[in-house]
Amino acid sequence: MGKIITFGEIMLRLAPNGYYRFFQSDQLQATFGGGEANVAVSLANYGMDVAYVTKLPTHAIGQAAVNSLRSFGVDTSMIARGGDRVGIYYLEKGASQRGSVCIYDRAYSAIQEASREDFDWNRIFEGAEWFHFTGITPALGPNLVEICRDACQAAKARGVKISCDLNYRGKLWSRAEAREAMTDLCQYVDVCISNEEDAKDVFGIEAENTDITGGKLDHEAYRSVAKQLMDRFGFEKVAITLRTSISASDNDWAGMLYDGKDYCFSKSYHLHIVDRVGGGDSFGGGLIYSLLNGKSTQEAIEFAVAASALKHSVEGDFNRVTVAEVEKLAGGDGSGRVQR
Repeated sequence: MGKIITFGEIMLRLAPNGYYRFFQSDQLQATFGGGEANVAVSLANYGMDVAYVTKLPTHAIGQAAVNSLRSFGVDTSMIARGGDRVGIYYLEKGASQRGSVCIYDRAYSAIQEASREDFDWNRIFEGAEWFHFTGITPALGPNLVEICRDACQAAKARGVKISCDLNYRGKLWSRAEAREAMTDLCQYVDVCISNEEDAKDVFGIEAENTDITGGKLDHEAYRSVAKQLMDRFGFEKVAITLRTSISASDNDWAGMLYDGKDYCFSKSYHLHIVDRVGGGDSFGGGLIYSLLNGKSTQEAIEFAVAASALKHSVEGDFNRVTVAEVEKLAGGDGSGRVQR
């Protein structure tokens, strides 16, 4: 099986302990995370050959980010080095009716100021089978739109499958900017990952009879969303995560995968959330693993949703679970009983 390549920005995450508010105490936990890096860690934990591509400074913080990825077995040999900053995000975890807060401090980061010359995509894609990026990366600036386009074109030229999580971030760009860039990039994508908001925010495709803030999702309406996405861009598969937000602490979680013929819905999980950041990325990692390992459409969506459900119980961006743990949950054992 060929290597999987993911590309994006890894950031330093600074968060108060537990559910403290910002500066309620004088301590912040320092870890690393970022959409495509989170996917790479999931895949490495599943035993896959995966490389993460970004640009990081050569100073101690940049090296700490590299070392964090290496500790999970992610190949970091193709990370470009240079620049002055590692992007930062501050996270205040929500609880009950108080939502989480994310504050970005990522302007002028090494990857945001990267140039097309920093990445030799023909070399990077040697022996590769899959390429994954998210809509967060081109949102960092016009140069990143060009770099993502270069990567997609090089991947296509080599017959590498491409997946993209739309991941709209309103703090990074406008809906009009997102629509223009992602309409261009999605022409290269084989597997599209979205959620109940992204398809609407980026492409204006909205599920009917759905109120995401009121906790009402009409799952059947997402058949239409998936079909419209596939018809517009010619995707091979469209995956949609389905989150019913009861509160910041409790969500119902499921997903759907459309393969052009069948609409397969997963079982639904009731989640009591420890940390939801990276939940969508763990879904993406589970989906890529499933598709590369020949799982059926139904099996793939069950594995991806179960992987993501487990991530909501894990502190930090990275999903620290194994294939056996995911398959156990996907198989119906969600009791949470002590394993002796």
